[in-house]
Amino acid sequence: MQSAQKSVGGEEFIPTRLSLLSRLKRWDDHGSWRDFFDTYWKFLYCVAIKSGLSDEDARDVVQETVVAVAKGLRDGRFKAAEGSSFKAWLQLIVRRRVADHLRKRRLPLAESATPVDETARTPTIERVPAPDADVVLEVWEEEWAKNLADAAIERVKQRVEAKQFQMFDLYVLKDWPVREVARTLKANVAQVYLAKHRVTAMIKQETDRLRKRMETEQ
Repeated sequence: MQSAQKSVGGEEFIPTRLSLLSRLKRWDDHGSWRDFFDTYWKFLYCVAIKSGLSDEDARDVVQETVVAVAKGLRDGRFKAAEGSSFKAWLQLIVRRRVADHLRKRRLPLAESATPVDETARTPTIERVPAPDADVVLEVWEEEWAKNLADAAIERVKQRVEAKQFQMFDLYVLKDWPVREVARTLKANVAQVYLAKHRVTAMIKQETDRLRKRMETEQ
């Protein structure tokens, strides 16, 4: 299990609040867009990297996805009130972006340099990702679940005593031997086991809560 990544303001990685999506329709709401970018960039980057892109291309995918989301929200392509899933819509955008970069590897330089006008894309095109992008499906849920867990860990971290979380972090997340954890933190083995049990239970509860919230809000 990997260490937690800091979530925005102690809030969610997932789900995206509908109130935030509503604010993002205003391009000049820089604070909300910064929240969105900080919330999603690492997830989008990891999906792109695991889909086989280079560091540079993966960073491009992150930027292009944020632009596509901005234009899509502005043009009304995503309507949460109609029961659409933001998660599914975001996945389709990422698959299209990844497919574009994978294709560029096989195209002549002149052709690959032709700019892609996202504003010319229609919702129909967005719903038909290229076959090259199928690799995204193989890593999407894994990365989504990982970041959901990271968000839950970060939230629990704010609710427990620092020393108790340290014991959990060293023993569970960093896989230190239990006696080494106890010695380093001047605790006994029983306390380390207790911290593991308590924090693990809280993380599971928080993960379940975030997942249910995701299902109801998206």
